[in-house]
Amino acid sequence: MLLGTFIAVLITLFNLIETKQKDLYTFKVVNSRGKLVSLEKYRGSVSLVVNVASECGFTEEHYTDLQQLHRDYGPYHFNVLAFPCNQFGQQEPGSDKEIDSFVRRVYGVSFPLFSKIAVVGLGANNAYKYLAETSGKEPDWNFWKYLIDVNGMVVDAWGPKTSVTEIRPKVAELVRQIILKKKEEL
Repeated sequence: MLLGTFIAVLITLFNLIETKQKDLYTFKVVNSRGKLVSLEKYRGSVSLVVNVASECGFTEEHYTDLQQLHRDYGPYHFNVLAFPCNQFGQQEPGSDKEIDSFVRRVYGVSFPLFSKIAVVGLGANNAYKYLAETSGKEPDWNFWKYLIDVNGMVVDAWGPKTSVTEIRPKVAELVRQIILKKKEEL
C-alpha cells in the first residue's frame, strides 16, 4: 500500500515537471563555454535549432548557410541555436572548446553554440526530447533542423538533405510577422 502511494506521488511529480516544460524556451542548456543558459532569452524571436557536426559531408554547406541566415535575420528577430552532437558517424569528436574555436575560425560563426549533447536515445538532452516529441520527427543524422516560433513552439522540422536555403522563406515569413507586429505596436 505504501509503495503504491509512493509511486503515485512520483508519477504526479513527474507529470507536473513535464507539464511545466510547455515550449522550447523553458529549457536550460549549457553553452560551449560551460555556462548554463536559459533558452528563455530567445523568447520573442524565431530560432532554428540544429544538431551540428564538424566532420560531416553536410558541414561546409550548412555552416556557411546557417551563418548567412543568422547574419541576415539575427540576432534581434532570429537565432540559429547550434548543438554539436557526436552520435551520427562520430563526426563531432572534439571538445566544446575545440568545436567552438573551429567553427568560429573556419566559418565565422557568430550564432549561439552550445555544449556537445546527445540528441537521441536514453541520454538525449531534454530540449531535444521535447523537439522530437512535439514535432514527431527525431534526428537520424547531423544537421537536423527545427524551426521554432516566437513562443517556443515547433513550426516544422527537416533532415540534413533539406538545405538551409530551402528553409529560408519560412524563416523570412516568421521574421516578417515579428516586424509587422512591432510596427503595429508603435
